[in-house]
Amino acid sequence: MKYEIKNQPFTVLTLRMEQGEAIKCQSGAMAWMSPGIRMETKTGGLGGMFKKAIIGESLALNHYHADSAGELTLAKHSPGDILCFNISETPIIAQKTSFLAATEGVNMDIYLQRKAATGFFGGEGFLMQQYSGSGYAWLEIDGAVQERVLGPGEQLVIDSGFVAAMEPTCTMDIQTVKGFTNVVLGGEGLFNTIVTGPGKVWLQTMPINALAMNLYAYMPHPSN
Repeated sequence: MKYEIKNQPFTVLTLRMEQGEAIKCQSGAMAWMSPGIRMETKTGGLGGMFKKAIIGESLALNHYHADSAGELTLAKHSPGDILCFNISETPIIAQKTSFLAATEGVNMDIYLQRKAATGFFGGEGFLMQQYSGSGYAWLEIDGAVQERVLGPGEQLVIDSGFVAAMEPTCTMDIQTVKGFTNVVLGGEGLFNTIVTGPGKVWLQTMPINALAMNLYAYMPHPSN
């Protein structure tokens, strides 16, 4: 299976599928496809639906099967980028709701941080998704992407929501922003995410919640 990612920031993923190949993708992602490609919707059972509900994914995934060779194009849900990861080489931990598509051999499961504090205060950092198995996964990135390589013990302080993905060798924790004035007037919230190496970290420049808040300020609001 060959693929092409283009048209950033309104990014699309085009898969050139040979007969017999198949992929699974997020509900509503298909933009256009060849007539020889067939769709089948699967829920993964009650357990799979429960996991998807927790992380905010669609309750069902669409599986596309190439009955004959053709193309399938998937569109990103918001402005940004699409990254391809070879899960056969290394598993990936990514933000929830980032899943766009994967080959059938890729397994997806919930990834929980080690410390409870991360769960209550970490925002995107608590409930993440782990991709393992074999094959390729294509993930949605909000805005542009920056890749950082951290050495053993090297740390990066990141505002909540800007962590798109990381290798499983990295660990994540939460740090409280110090100083009353910093919290009240700094505009950065109460907590930062601390990622510790070794491993790669992929950062996104415009988390979808930050984009929504920026647009909200320009929208007309009904008078009370």
